[in-house]
Amino acid sequence: MKSTNCKKSGQGEFAFRNHGGPREGAVRKLEASKPMVSHRKREVINGREPVHATVRLIEGLPSLRSMRVLGVLKVAFSAGCDRFGFRLVHWSVQSNHIHLLVEAEDNEALSKGMQGRVFSDRFHSRILRTPREVRNALLYVLQNARRHGLKLHSHLDAYASGFWFSGWREGLPLVVGAPGPDPLRGPGPGSLRLAGG
Repeated sequence: MKSTNCKKSGQGEFAFRNHGGPREGAVRKLEASKPMVSHRKREVINGREPVHATVRLIEGLPSLRSMRVLGVLKVAFSAGCDRFGFRLVHWSVQSNHIHLLVEAEDNEALSKGMQGRVFSDRFHSRILRTPREVRNALLYVLQNARRHGLKLHSHLDAYASGFWFSGWREGLPLVVGAPGPDPLRGPGPGSLRLAGG
């Protein structure tokens, strides 16, 4: 026999304090608004051909085109210019991305050399297979500020490695003297294609 003094119980309300939200110590990884680089498998790098690589910064970071930031980048370029079978040969710094001409022994060496915490997505890379592709990539990288419509105080961009490029055509009016020592000082490029243009 059932007890008659039990109250009929109904479903109680359960109040949520929050759904998700910030928690102490939880940090969300900053992401690009949309993937900038396809996630297809990369071409196989054989170590004999240079590569044009581009990395884009996470949105919301300050412009890279300041002398303070350039100084930090030059230190990083110098520290990582010849490691893991990866070699940085030329570079151009823009407001939110960096163009690099590199040499790498293989895909793993390229990936190790291109790592960084402030990059928004995967890096874009293109193997330069012919002398014409190398020449065009050199001009594109070293003269990239002009492509972005930036006004330069000289014929060369202070935020690119063009001051230290020895393959400029004679007659090009250059500013006398590079802005400091070459951050990538050391032996010349391993690939003959990047040696002089």
